[in-house]
Amino acid sequence: MGRLIAISNRTAADASARAGGLAVAVWESLKSTGGMWVGWSGNISDEVPAEPEVFTDEGVEFVVTDLTEQEHDGYYLQYANRVIWPIFHYRVDLAHFANPDFSAYAAVNARISSLVAPRLKDGDSVWVHDYHFLLMGDYLRQSGWKGPIGFFLHIPFPSPEVFRTLPEHDTIARAMSQFSVLGFQSKTDRSNFVRYLVENCDATDEGDGWISVFGRRIRANAYPIGIEADSFAKAAMSEVANTAASRIGRFLGGRNLVLGVDRMDYSKGLPQRFEAVGKLFDHFPQTRGKVSFTQIAPPSRSKVEEYRDLRTQLDGLAGRINGDYGDLDWIPIRYLARSYDRRELAGLYRIARACLVTPLRDGMNLVAKEFVMAQDPDDPGVLILSEFAGAAEQLSDTLIVNPHDTYRVAEVLYKALTMPLEERQERWEKLRQTVVDQDISWWREKFLRDLGVEAG
Repeated sequence: MGRLIAISNRTAADASARAGGLAVAVWESLKSTGGMWVGWSGNISDEVPAEPEVFTDEGVEFVVTDLTEQEHDGYYLQYANRVIWPIFHYRVDLAHFANPDFSAYAAVNARISSLVAPRLKDGDSVWVHDYHFLLMGDYLRQSGWKGPIGFFLHIPFPSPEVFRTLPEHDTIARAMSQFSVLGFQSKTDRSNFVRYLVENCDATDEGDGWISVFGRRIRANAYPIGIEADSFAKAAMSEVANTAASRIGRFLGGRNLVLGVDRMDYSKGLPQRFEAVGKLFDHFPQTRGKVSFTQIAPPSRSKVEEYRDLRTQLDGLAGRINGDYGDLDWIPIRYLARSYDRRELAGLYRIARACLVTPLRDGMNLVAKEFVMAQDPDDPGVLILSEFAGAAEQLSDTLIVNPHDTYRVAEVLYKALTMPLEERQERWEKLRQTVVDQDISWWREKFLRDLGVEAG
């Protein structure tokens, strides 16, 4: 059996990074095949390192390299996160187009490829992750590699009309067509990609995931990523989880908790969510003093201007709503711009009466699945989920909303808060079964099976 070679922007070189999610899924397959993980070290250096850092841990070889300040700025901050990220999340208005940034992006893709190609052996399979390396398949093919290369996109893939706003869309599409198997979070994302190839590249959709394009036959399918379902359910009953629940319980004073947990990102719809909570108190006065909304939103990419602006906007909205409705013994919105341990979050999920997962656009959104697995079967909370999250395709038994319609979100939130126990239990059981059946191992095995790799 050949090795699995993983390529991602950040690796799990630090053992503490293997505690959950994607790292666990990839790590198990790498260990079982004696594989290799290649990516950025996380460090910035003055010049391009002459050689990468190479070491082995539990039979897995790591090959990591520093980025220069110029590479980090052009490849990561500018092109990946100020061009690809906003466009793939349908925010063309926030994209910053600059050709030198694409040159930096392409150069880093080429440099990482040059670390991988000489180390590949017959029988190996390559698995590339996410939007940082859309060009990787093309560079590996140029190096002479003819073996299987899989690619999984963790963020959405936009409609053809939006994708074409990317000045380099044709170059990127041609490069992506060098992958053997392309994985997307949802059927919608997969459909968008295939439609672009058919409309712009004379591709033929052969059915059953197969596409003929640029003289190649490739496979593109939806592989919705899951979580470690059983592990997260146990985390929700841990001592750390109980302590976190007890701490917030003292603040709640018997009120119903509505919870939101997101990275601070404009794709998450946080201003619209805050406005919806304000409308809940506007139009359903019986909830005043009886419902508390807590939003956990650790800052991300603070060097990017749009994220600083979002922080300022949320500060203003929370202040206004609390000023309008707060009382001596009640703060309507608690807004915590910091990170919490996954076990602490699990404890908060477990006692929440409702969870708002309302991104404007999201590849999957695993908070929705974590919330489901953390619930108390005897008294489960209600998940409110955006129709624009990939998770909505799987979790159709929850309450689905359009996050732009803030009054409707407020109405649905009120419905969740007043939903009878029997209905809550019935909905939750269906959601739980889906999350358990389609967990992180199911996702890994499904993708690697199509790539021709034994998942391990």
